[in-house]
Amino acid sequence: MLQKTDLSPPEVAAFLAPAVVDWQLRHGRHDLPWQNTRNPYRVWLSEIMLQQTQVATVLDYFARFVGRFPDVHALAQASLDEVLHLWSGLGYYSRARNLHRCAQEVMNRFAGEFPQTAAQLQSLPGIGPSTAAAIASLCFGERVAILDGNVKRVLSRYLGFDADLAQAAHARRLWAAATALLPDTDLSQSMPRYTQGMMDLGATLCKLKKPLCAQCPLQPHCVGHAQGQPERLPVKTRRLKRTAQSIWLLWARNGEGALWLSQRPTPGIWAGLYCFAMFDSLAALQMALPEDVRAHLVPQPAFKHVLTHKDLYLHPVQVVLPRRLKLEASGAWFEPEQWPLLGLPAPVSKLLRQV
Repeated sequence: MLQKTDLSPPEVAAFLAPAVVDWQLRHGRHDLPWQNTRNPYRVWLSEIMLQQTQVATVLDYFARFVGRFPDVHALAQASLDEVLHLWSGLGYYSRARNLHRCAQEVMNRFAGEFPQTAAQLQSLPGIGPSTAAAIASLCFGERVAILDGNVKRVLSRYLGFDADLAQAAHARRLWAAATALLPDTDLSQSMPRYTQGMMDLGATLCKLKKPLCAQCPLQPHCVGHAQGQPERLPVKTRRLKRTAQSIWLLWARNGEGALWLSQRPTPGIWAGLYCFAMFDSLAALQMALPEDVRAHLVPQPAFKHVLTHKDLYLHPVQVVLPRRLKLEASGAWFEPEQWPLLGLPAPVSKLLRQV
């Protein structure tokens, strides 16, 4: 196992950065809309969207966001509801709330210009060490290491680092290794190329399963490949346990077609989004309604909605209510033309599209 900072022989350490830079130039990804730019707004937006989310999913969201909010000023001026609406379906909604707060702080604290160092970037909402390093290295050439999932995998295999990354001390050691292996010359050019190259290697060649070692520029010195078991690295034993929850959704309309929606509290599922009234059981839903309308409830087919670490079993129940009836203090009646302007959870949007 790797010990302290004696990461590898000098020639192995010296090989990494030039090989990655050269490979990225020749074979890396160059067609993503947030690449080939030093624009920190676009890089920041892509980094936040790509957290726990596949590139293929992010592409459309990124295009819509940049189309509506072309710069940090436009995003800061928008309402949170509009931001959440454009984010709807992307999940992890705290990212959208932090995105909005961060844009406002960039305007208020930094006169609309993203700070150029990872240390300053980390002072902004929603920007952690790896995201800060990505922005600082890609846009400003700062010599700082990112350590997202792709880079952890590449470095763990290259170095043969088999310590458990679920333990913070081991994660710090790998981050120290990542920093030691960074380019140290021509940083304005080499750091953006190296940072992008490490992400590209993890995404396209050094995959979680069935890595394409024969095509990898690091293969000559890769310990994981030499040992014949690259897929066993990185090691991370702690796994979040999946849970399940059943929710009854009161799909209430009034006689004119308006929909009852209430804004979800923070924190919690779909925090900040507008949603049908939610209940833990059909009985609880029934008790929230006047006795004379309970007989008119129309249950709809239940369905499963998958979150990253939780399965939601959703039970929509339709009912027509008088406009005078108020279901929750935080809710209100919304006309059909207002729905597209609200941030709605993906399953609620899906139900409304079927109407």
